[in-house]
Amino acid sequence: MALPEMEFIWMDGSLVPWADAKVHVLTHALHYGSGVFEGERCYETADGPAIFRSRDHAERLLRSAKMLYMDLPYSAEEIMEAKRELIRANKLKSCYIRPVVFRGYGVMGLDPVPAPVQMFIAAWPWEAYLGEEGLKHGVDVGVSSWRQRGINSTPPAIKATGQYLNSSFARIEANRHGYNEAILLNEEGRVCEGTGENLFVVRDGVISTPPVSDGILEGITRDSIMVIADNLDYPVIEESLVRTDLYAADEFFMTGSAAEVVPVRSVDGYSLGEPGPITRELQEAYARIVRGEEAEYEEWLDRV
Repeated sequence: MALPEMEFIWMDGSLVPWADAKVHVLTHALHYGSGVFEGERCYETADGPAIFRSRDHAERLLRSAKMLYMDLPYSAEEIMEAKRELIRANKLKSCYIRPVVFRGYGVMGLDPVPAPVQMFIAAWPWEAYLGEEGLKHGVDVGVSSWRQRGINSTPPAIKATGQYLNSSFARIEANRHGYNEAILLNEEGRVCEGTGENLFVVRDGVISTPPVSDGILEGITRDSIMVIADNLDYPVIEESLVRTDLYAADEFFMTGSAAEVVPVRSVDGYSLGEPGPITRELQEAYARIVRGEEAEYEEWLDRV
């Protein structure tokens, strides 16, 4: 999907024109993937734009940076204000937001610590990541031949830029096989996650999702859905899943800030049918919450 050009990008503490947000070709992150990032959304509400769980995203970005030995001169609150400033400057009602912290220009070599730390935040309008039809009727997925990165090789707790080469391999394979998305297993063969989504299956009214210990990113949308499901009196269990649990599921859906809540209609050609009632209820509740239509969840919204 082509990027629409906005007026400004926030970079190292200032708004700069979109076309002027540049880095050197010898930037460390370009060569070694030494960066961390977030993906989040701002939604149009009756009271103006609101960023969904902005503080949680800012705090996770800081944790990721810390684990890669990158010290930022910004607090979570300052990062939140930078996002609000950028959205106001670009006059956006709703958008996708991409904050990135990375090792910049100055040194070369596998030790990233001597390289300077830089940060930028970009925002632009972005429709449904897996398409409107996917949100309505579900997507077709396939289990990838590529395994998820190991928890003791590149830890999934760090949302690092370089780690997503793994997801790119799986997504390319899925597209070539005619699927909308790929499902990755971990090194032990347990169900892990999509290329950019957490996974939930429903069977006999019980919702199950892989635990963090199986190598998944601790997703913010994942956490949101677990809270919403609990408030709707649906039991949610964190448990290891195997491939056949996906085939035998009554319902199966994926979550992520970009993807939102996406039903799965088939896995490896096994049909699950149209989105089930629990998936649909959670999807609709999430859509209301992010748009400010549920006062109970107001604390999740950062008003721009």
